[in-house]
Amino acid sequence: MSGPLTGVRVLELGSFIAGPFSGQLLGDYGADVVKVEDPTSGDPMRTWGVTIDGDSIWWPAIARNKRSVAIDLRDERGRDVVRRLAAQCDIIVENFRPGRLDEWGLTYDVLAAENPTLVVVRISGFGQTGPRSRDAGFGSIGEAMGGIRHTTGSPDRPPARAGVSLGDALAAMFGVIGALAALTSARATGKGQVVDVAIYEAVAALMESSMADLELGGVLRGRSGSVLPGVAPSNVYPAADGSEILIAGNADSVFSRLCSAMGRRELAIDERYATHSARGERMEELDALIADWTSQHSGDELLAILEEHAVPAGRIYTAADMLTDPHYLAREMVLRATSHQGWNVPMTGIVPKFSATPGAVRHPGPRLGQHTEAVLRDVAGIGATEIADLVAAQLIAVDPNAARSTGSGTEPDKES
Repeated sequence: MSGPLTGVRVLELGSFIAGPFSGQLLGDYGADVVKVEDPTSGDPMRTWGVTIDGDSIWWPAIARNKRSVAIDLRDERGRDVVRRLAAQCDIIVENFRPGRLDEWGLTYDVLAAENPTLVVVRISGFGQTGPRSRDAGFGSIGEAMGGIRHTTGSPDRPPARAGVSLGDALAAMFGVIGALAALTSARATGKGQVVDVAIYEAVAALMESSMADLELGGVLRGRSGSVLPGVAPSNVYPAADGSEILIAGNADSVFSRLCSAMGRRELAIDERYATHSARGERMEELDALIADWTSQHSGDELLAILEEHAVPAGRIYTAADMLTDPHYLAREMVLRATSHQGWNVPMTGIVPKFSATPGAVRHPGPRLGQHTEAVLRDVAGIGATEIADLVAAQLIAVDPNAARSTGSGTEPDKES
């Protein structure tokens, strides 16, 4: 085991992305994450996204470092097993619709009665309180209500979305932040608590001064394409070979260095461009000047020139670039693991990096119910006879291949 959360046990309830991504991060940092899944179908993430023969190639990453325990939460005997597991855990992460766990008798008060320091992270679309708390809410709705959809895309087109599940991911990260803050408090006070994460609030938290801009400044932020209004130059510029280079030269000192890189030092003292506000007012004409220069050089040439002059710049990366980029590889941001299907799966590395207690991917996503018997025996203290009864009643599922290895741990790709 490794990582700063070694010794912390997490019980992951729920499915899809927000809750499981929180569990993934906690597992990355060394926590023992016990994932409860439906015995018949498991987490839908097992079949989501790009698949091979019906199996998701996302699953090895989002379920990495987790132990799969298959329990039927719709039955009271199954819920009793979960209560016994919860008594031995530090953190529970769940993302059911608010009220579902209460209906099942898995309220915080019930769980905390047996485990007073327990921290329960509850992730939902709209939070546990308020007029919309019981409404269904996916990440996309949270992105809309949180304000980011209104500001994403081109001004002459409908709101756009990022090509990833941004709302869910943000809620998951706030869930981890809240869990660790509450765990620190619990260890100091002896009392746990509920951490209530709403997806729309996780998105809204990133919206900077949008509300103040409108109420006090009379400015409604909107869609501005590839730029931020008033911030220039900071855009994507064309290279002679068809590649696209993002240049961020909006600070006065950086703009001066960019002008030197372009061989146009006079622009740095030209009153039309010499100040931040002046450059913002003349964004389009300044972008045109820079694009005229960039289009005369290849992408590699541009990056070399800009690096020489200490101007922040970079290519617009795709997954292909990430898989081969020397900096990604040097920072161990491409890890590979052999899944139980035998795939050599590349996945992103551990973020952030810890100098003394580095996180690790100890194993990729498990088979359904792979750890049911071991976890119920070793964590919940359930004997072999009761486990056999639960299996016979189809309230838990045990992986028949549990004794076999699921695949290797991970190794970072290295720069060649």
